[in-house]
Amino acid sequence: MPLRSASSGKVSRDPVHHPLFARYYARVSVAAETRMGLGGVRDRLLAGLSGRVIEIGAGNGLNFAHYPSTVSEVVAIEPERILRQLAVEAALRAEVPVDVAPGTAEALPVKSEAFDAAVVSLVLCSVRDVPRTLAELRRVLRPGGTLRFFEHGRGGGRSMTYTQRGLDRTVWPRLNGGCHLARDPIAALRDAGFELGPYKRMLMPEKGPRLPTSYCVLGTARRPAAGEREPSAEAS
Repeated sequence: MPLRSASSGKVSRDPVHHPLFARYYARVSVAAETRMGLGGVRDRLLAGLSGRVIEIGAGNGLNFAHYPSTVSEVVAIEPERILRQLAVEAALRAEVPVDVAPGTAEALPVKSEAFDAAVVSLVLCSVRDVPRTLAELRRVLRPGGTLRFFEHGRGGGRSMTYTQRGLDRTVWPRLNGGCHLARDPIAALRDAGFELGPYKRMLMPEKGPRLPTSYCVLGTARRPAAGEREPSAEAS
């Protein structure tokens, strides 16, 4: 597979380039690990994973320290150069093997059915094509493989949804690296043919004012094995 080893410290040309947002995100995301409890969310997101894992939109690599020792390898795809370089540095500190590579979620530079699990964490809000991204995730997962997700999206009732949609049509994506507020990750996963496992809707931050970014969901889905038909689980 055309992957760039973290140990090389090299990065390639950029499929995505948001330098101002990348620097801002790198600072804010580190602070949010403790202030908003995101470190604990990452533990829950990744607990119990094993085998080969692909992480899409790895950002600055904050998930890497939370992978359990049962994971044999993480292939981390990050299109933005500044965040990718930070992810390379985080990979060198990780306790599991991590390869960081450039690439876009809509055209993953890896073989089909090569992974036991996939991870998306605050990623589906900003990809250019959600159905194509999820089709790629199904392609690279083995039949029966697991998808772990932690995403923000639509929520908060009619007034908040109206606000989210208005921001999506105007300044929000341009100021926040292509992020969209009103996407529905659960509906997108269903439409892409994933079998939904347990998932939990949550507010981030848990206390304080409700922001357009506050409405999150943490859960598990699965690529069906050939011939399987199982009902989706309801939200907890």
